[in-house]
Amino acid sequence: MRKTLNRPVDLARLVGVSAQQIRNYLDAGVLPPAARSETGYRRLDDRHRRALLAYRALADGHGWVAAGDIMRAVHAGDRPGALAMIDAEHAELHRRREALKLTAEALETVVDTEPPARAGLHIGELAAHLGVRTSTLRVWEDAELLAPQRDPATGYRTYGPKEIRDARIILMLRQGMHRLPQIRPILDDLRRTGSRDALRASIAQRHAEIGRRAEQMLAAAALLHAYLAEELPVEPAAAP
Repeated sequence: MRKTLNRPVDLARLVGVSAQQIRNYLDAGVLPPAARSETGYRRLDDRHRRALLAYRALADGHGWVAAGDIMRAVHAGDRPGALAMIDAEHAELHRRREALKLTAEALETVVDTEPPARAGLHIGELAAHLGVRTSTLRVWEDAELLAPQRDPATGYRTYGPKEIRDARIILMLRQGMHRLPQIRPILDDLRRTGSRDALRASIAQRHAEIGRRAEQMLAAAALLHAYLAEELPVEPAAAP
C-alpha cells in the first residue's frame, strides 16, 4: 500500500523547496498525475516522493532541461525514449572525457615545441591556420588572452611565434570546455615561469568535474531504475 503524503507541502519539505514548486512539477509532468480529494486538493503518495527524488538526482547529473524531458517521457509511457535520452547524455560525457584527454596530450606537445622563428602572421592568416573566425581572435584579445603587435606602417595586427603558440593553447583549452576567465591565469603562469603546473592542474580539475558528473548520473540512474521498476515494470520475455 502506498503511503499517502496528502499535501504538496509534505513533499516539498523532503527536498527543501516550496509547495508551489511541487505544484509546478506536477503541472510540468515531471511528477506523475495526482488524484484529487473530494474538496479538490491534490493527494500525493510514495510514488510522487520517488519520482521527485529521481527527478532532482537527474537534474544534478543531466541538467534541469534534460531531467524534465526524461521524466515527461517516463510518465508518457515512452520508456525507450527516456532511456535513449539517458544514453545520449552518457555518450556526450564520454566524448568530453576523451576530448579532454586528447587536449591534454596536444597541449603538452605544443608547450614543449619551440616556437619557430618566422615572420608574424596577420589576423586572417592566423585565423585560417587555426580554423577559427577572425572575430574569435578579437574576442580572445578583448579578454586579454592575446596581445598581438601592431605593424608600425599599416597598424595591422601581427602575431609572432609566441602569440601563435598561445593562440593554439587557447584553442585547445576552449575545445576542452575551459571558459575564457579560466584560461587567462594558465597563460599568465606559463608566460611568467614557463611552468606547465597551472595547465596540468586545470586539466585535472576538468577531469574531476567530469568524474563528479558521472557519479551524479550514476546515482540518478539508480533512483530512476527503482522508480521505473515499480511504476513501469518490464514484462518478462516470452518463453522460446
